[in-house]
Formats: sequence, C-alpha cells, structure tokens
Amino acid sequence: MRTGTDVWSREEVEAIVADYLSMLICELKGENYNKAEHNRGLQKIIGRSKGSIEMKHMNISAVLGELGYPCIDGYKPARNYQRSLLPEIVEIQVNENVELQMLLQGIFKPAEIAIPTIDQILSSLVDPPRTDERVPAKVRETLADYKPRKVDYLARDASNTKLGLAGEMFILRYEKARLIAAGKESLADNIQHTSQELGDGLGFDIQSFEVSGQERLIEVKTTKFSRHTPFFVTPKELYTSQQCEKTYYLYRVFQFTRLPKFFAVGGCLDKLFSLKPTQYLAF
Repeated sequence: MRTGTDVWSREEVEAIVADYLSMLICELKGENYNKAEHNRGLQKIIGRSKGSIEMKHMNISAVLGELGYPCIDGYKPARNYQRSLLPEIVEIQVNENVELQMLLQGIFKPAEIAIPTIDQILSSLVDPPRTDERVPAKVRETLADYKPRKVDYLARDASNTKLGLAGEMFILRYEKARLIAAGKESLADNIQHTSQELGDGLGFDIQSFEVSGQERLIEVKTTKFSRHTPFFVTPKELYTSQQCEKTYYLYRVFQFTRLPKFFAVGGCLDKLFSLKPTQYLAF
C-alpha cells in the first residue's frame, strides 16, 4: 500500500470525492453512516493508507468551505491540498450531484424550527475546537450586497434570520437553565435578549450573567451545518469583543436542525479566530 506521499491521480481523487459526498448526503439527511467503513472501502479501491485517506477527506472539507458548501462535521478542514486538481473535481461532482443539490435547496425552504427541550439544551455544550482547528471566520459589515459567483450556501445559512433568531432562543433557554441549575434564579430572570429588545447593533445578542453576578455578553452564531462551518463577524461585533474582552463570549451553535450542539469561547474575536476580510469600504 502506498504511503500517500506521492501525487494522487485523477481517478483516485474522483473516487474519494464521490465517497465523501455520499457521506455528506447522509449527514445532511441526519442518517447514520460509518466513517471507518468508508475508509476501509476506499483503501481497497485506491490502495491508499487510512491516514492518507483521512487527510484527503479533510482537504475536501476545506475545498467545500471555500466554494460555499457545507462539509462533514468529523473532517476538519485542512488547506494543504492538491490545488491543481482537487478543487476542479470537487466543484464538478458537487454540481453534477442531483441529490446533493436538491437536498441543499430543501434545507433553505421555509420551515418551522423546533426548539430543543431543556434536557437536550443542558447536554448540548461541547468543547470548542482547538485554536489550530478553527477555520477562518469572515468579517463583513453586512450580507445584503453579497454576490458570489455561484450559490453560496454558507452565506445563505449565515444570513438566514429565522435560523439566527432560533439559535438565539436556544441559547437564551440554555443560559436560563444554566443559572437556575446553579441556584441563581434571580439572575436567570434578568437575562436580556438585547438583539430583540434594544436592537441588533450592540455587537452582542444576549446579556446574561456569571454565577458571581458579573455580566456575560453573548454573540450567537448559528448554522445548520458542522462546527467547522465559517461564519461572518461584523466590525461592531469585533470592536465590542475587543472593548469587553473579559465579559464577551461567542456561542457557536451547529447542526441546528438535527440535534443542536454548541461551543463557547470568551475574549477578543481576533484572538480566538483567524479573521479574513471579505469586503472593504473605499473612499
């Protein structure tokens, strides 16, 4: 078996991209699948090692993100990929995969978003990705004038106001449950949904509290996709995180339409994430 250090052929790349997309379809449908089983199947087909196949899957995640598509949650994006071949094959197969395209279109049809129960919410907090695993976020003042060269599902996901509000309600319920469980009912009663009560220009969505009574300023970013999905940060959110570093938190809610999970990180956004400017204001 080859080590994977040599260049992948077109046939090998086509085989692994097709396999990856089949898993992505299962994930978007909420269906179970076995990554190890898929890996073993590919080892037999293309003769690559387990580690080489896993790395190529992470490369595919990176390409999908750059093209504006969701990726598989279990394969964090890795950008050291074969740029002369991989992006071309990924884009071709994504565009030609009728089931995937129909599924992605269906994800954005208006639908009622079910808010999880309190028990589900209390078990929904997970550890954040390590700093070296976090994909660059995108800094933009607004998404209103965003005009990608193709359908950008990540931008549509980020600009889905109904999804964003549902994510905020999810975190509101979590924060209330967290403080009540800590015996701080009075603090729970004083949590404020600032984006709805005072407007969304403050740089955060929710004003909650630590159990000590110190305020906790929470910006909520919600996606229907994986924890590795890039998200948009406004200059106001960045500025507020810098000015209120000790009290500012980013809550990243992901896989919202299945079994929602989230991670929370505190501090300046430009210290927590790699920020990539996507628009400039010219004078």
